[in-house]
Amino acid sequence: MTGLIRVLVADDHSLVRAGFQSVLSIEDDITVVGEARNGAEAVALARDEVPDVVLMDIRMPELDGLEATRSITSDPRLRRTRVVVLTTFDLDEYVFGALRAGASGFLLKGAEPPVLIEAVRTVARGDALLEPGATRRLIEAYVSQQRTDPAPVAKLALPGSLTSRELEILALIAAGLTNSEIAARLFISPLTCKSHVSRILTKLDARDRTQLVVIAYESGLVVPGQPHARGVLPAD
Repeated sequence: MTGLIRVLVADDHSLVRAGFQSVLSIEDDITVVGEARNGAEAVALARDEVPDVVLMDIRMPELDGLEATRSITSDPRLRRTRVVVLTTFDLDEYVFGALRAGASGFLLKGAEPPVLIEAVRTVARGDALLEPGATRRLIEAYVSQQRTDPAPVAKLALPGSLTSRELEILALIAAGLTNSEIAARLFISPLTCKSHVSRILTKLDARDRTQLVVIAYESGLVVPGQPHARGVLPAD
């Protein structure tokens, strides 16, 4: 990231929007480029402003945050725009739906200002998961639910084009490790790790690391409730 991080805030409560605006606008590297009262406005403003980050409430009138997220992440012109969904509790099926639809992470509405600011910077950089522990817990909960459901949704399959090293790195990403941590674990340089991650993103047509975590769990590479991937992650 270079220059200002451009943020769009979407929430149907004016006080919430004003609060986010107040917190973010005092930062030298962040600017709020628009506020939306519903999902339809969020999509329209995103297409007009092409922000770096959208803070998206889930439950809004006219068009909810889930559909708005799907519209933004499926728009080729907004390929670099990252969506962070806002929720009041972390194990929320709508939030998981938003992650599957392309959101880069989620944030509790009660988060302290420093947490909000760092979340915006983290997602804008795109080099780490937002709250990796909470993200994995959410994904594990709903993937486990799908696997025990009498009529589960179809699972994703990892393409055979992934090399054994790329599978290893994908599993470590799903464990919440950063590029630097993965590099140290595998005794490779951070630059080499970054190159591997870029190739994985391209091969799986994923927007960011959060999407890679969803894919790793839904494909069965990582099993919910188990600390390591199937024969992929080395022991701690």
